[in-house]
Amino acid sequence: MKTPLGTVKTFQFILYGTLLTVGLFFLGLTVFIFTAASGLPKLPQPLSRIIETPQTKIYAASGQRLVTLGERESVPLSMVSKDFINAILAVEDHRFYEHHGINKLRTLKALYITLFKPGEIQGASTITQQLAKNLFFSFKKSYMRKFKELLVSFQIESTNSKNEILHAYINQIHFGAGAQGIEKASRTFFGKSASDLDLSEAALLAGLPKSPTAYNPFRHYDKALQRRKTVLRRMRQVGFISDKKFETTLEKKPELSGTKTDSRTGSYFLDAVIRKLVRKYGEDVVYHGGIEVYTTMDKQLQEYAVKSVKKGLGRLDDLMGLTSGDNPRPQGALVSIDTDSGAVKALVGGRDYYESEFNRAVQSYRQPGSGFKPFLYYTAFDRLGLHPASVVTDMPITLPVTGAPDWKPRNFSRIHRGDIILKKALTKSVNTVAARLVKRTGPGPVIETARLCGIKSPLEQVYSVALGSASVSPMEMASAFSTFAKEGIRHDPFMIWRIEDPFGSVLEEHIVQEKQVLDPQTTFQVVDMMQSVIDRGSGSSVRRLGFDRPAAGKTGTTDNFNDAWFTGFTPTLCTSVWTGFDKRKIMRSKNGVGITGGRAAAPIWTDFMANALKNQPKREFTIPESIRFVEVEASTGCAPSGGDKDELYEVALKENQKICQEKEEEN
Repeated sequence: MKTPLGTVKTFQFILYGTLLTVGLFFLGLTVFIFTAASGLPKLPQPLSRIIETPQTKIYAASGQRLVTLGERESVPLSMVSKDFINAILAVEDHRFYEHHGINKLRTLKALYITLFKPGEIQGASTITQQLAKNLFFSFKKSYMRKFKELLVSFQIESTNSKNEILHAYINQIHFGAGAQGIEKASRTFFGKSASDLDLSEAALLAGLPKSPTAYNPFRHYDKALQRRKTVLRRMRQVGFISDKKFETTLEKKPELSGTKTDSRTGSYFLDAVIRKLVRKYGEDVVYHGGIEVYTTMDKQLQEYAVKSVKKGLGRLDDLMGLTSGDNPRPQGALVSIDTDSGAVKALVGGRDYYESEFNRAVQSYRQPGSGFKPFLYYTAFDRLGLHPASVVTDMPITLPVTGAPDWKPRNFSRIHRGDIILKKALTKSVNTVAARLVKRTGPGPVIETARLCGIKSPLEQVYSVALGSASVSPMEMASAFSTFAKEGIRHDPFMIWRIEDPFGSVLEEHIVQEKQVLDPQTTFQVVDMMQSVIDRGSGSSVRRLGFDRPAAGKTGTTDNFNDAWFTGFTPTLCTSVWTGFDKRKIMRSKNGVGITGGRAAAPIWTDFMANALKNQPKREFTIPESIRFVEVEASTGCAPSGGDKDELYEVALKENQKICQEKEEEN
């Protein structure tokens, strides 16, 4: 039976089409391979020089180098514990001595995911491929880069022995805590040479490269032990240790080095910068990517900040009758921000970095107490049409709270003044007046003002939020008060000006952006009241200590004296200081009196600001053109009638605002 002519032609068409498709595929693959191969980096000779990749450098704003990351110390394989060699092979690449640079099955899976699942890039991570990756200083993953790494892996395997590859690898691994390479890691964590590591120590170290931060034994010892268990289990599975050895080693708890060097940048500021870098770029890039990071730190101001916190906490110890042998002792934090840009100039996260690296400036969230009131007063002026000469009654008040006991805020002095203008109420930090204001505004608008200024922490819709019942960080307070200092213009705080790759290309650069979030006139009215806080109110210790520059600020003390704050600013620099115990505990003086922000935090602020600004000319706050000043009586809001001069206040008013109006009544 003859085949129909049409069927033959159809078959020929399909055959020719298939051959053409296959041919084009192989042609494209050939072009792809040659394109990739043409841009391959040159392998160093000997291969051990691969660990000489550029080191990451971090600089101050002035360009002065602050720290170098990724310093290495190469040792031969013969000087490394056999237990460590077996442990790292078991957990990273147990077929290392069998393959030729790739694990075929894992590589095929990785290529499939990379090529056919957009947005997903997966590597096959043999030891050779991990080593090859170090020759590529690109911070963007792509299928082309992964393929080039594959080709380099073949090249490494064809020109070097397995021992040469393994030697280069173990001398460049990042173990965390500033330790690059096995010898540095061994000395950092255990205070001994890599040749002296026992199985328990070796397995712990072999588990760290997976996530050096998460498994850092200085900070997360139990997690490090759990990771070590995984390594030992793998060693047992591949036959490097017996069941009995597995069990006996699990029972051992390696003793860490007593010095606990743990990266030890010696700086809370640098630790905060490095944390940001690791979150964005990963530890490989940060610790051996050769990047150059230019921070916002003013090195001189940073030194002043460290000294001021240490000196101020020493003074607080004396006030409380504590000695260096007492434990615990109160801690402190300081953040100082340039008001013109948002650049963080200085940051201190505790009394002694080498005793505690916990960074209270950015990682601790505490109640600011009355330090939150400026957001309330701005809201009251903006939403209710009040002004500094408006009169409100200072008397006990009770506010109902749904599902909880009624809120009955008390004044710190336990006295009540009756009718009082709002400027004096903020100056003396009168809580009952603040409660009356938030009752009228509602907590929502106060929270909205705080958000506009830069507070990002969770804030509950409760009346007490106006008196600082929510928890915030010193970084947030410094940033938010900077908005007041800059006539209502907000700059987001930042710590890094620019980052460059090893070849000088800019990876990121901060461009200062500003946003007018508050009304300048209303903002100045609040700032003028905050100047009064320092001149004659709860922050007057600043003046008594000799600081005579134009400045504004607010103290903050929680009801239980657990937290004591002072956040204040000049036209150019805003600084927030927190003091308190890490585990909430009342701060009392030797005679049993609770210690306020004015006594604990304000002296630290004053000492720092006096030094930070000593070489700068004095600057006044900018006064909006429509603002006028009027002297009024504190109890009536009217022009002086010949009474007590100490009860006179100069208030800042807008053009359409009048004094001597009737007392503001509650809704």
